[in-house]
Amino acid sequence: MRALHADTGYLLYRLGLHSGRLFNATLEEFGLRLRHYALLRYLATVEGALQRELSDRLGYDPSAIVSLVDDLQELGLVERGPAPGDRRSRIVALTDRGKDVLRDTDKGSRRVTDELLAPLAPGERATLQALLARVAEADRG
Repeated sequence: MRALHADTGYLLYRLGLHSGRLFNATLEEFGLRLRHYALLRYLATVEGALQRELSDRLGYDPSAIVSLVDDLQELGLVERGPAPGDRRSRIVALTDRGKDVLRDTDKGSRRVTDELLAPLAPGERATLQALLARVAEADRG
């Protein structure tokens, strides 16, 4: 029988839990959770997105997206506007305040990453990042 720490899936699960706890603790000072950060981070890469695009890209249920966007709009971090050519759809975009908060949360993200990956040399960190990105991309397939 394999030792528990020889199971890659289990290790990823445990590290994910630990990472999520650290990350959420960092985001708490901004009134955010990891799901909010993911949505903000995605919006920083586009000029705005339909709520259904956010659901597809982030893998969250559409009703969860509505709630997350409501939270972020209440904090003044995003705004909803009409979608060109479809008045029933709404585009979600970062506000200037949202960009500022995202910049601040990025600092916390780097601290968490540095803490989690402290045992690794810089080259090992880069290799891990590349491998995780490749696995994540295949999962989106």
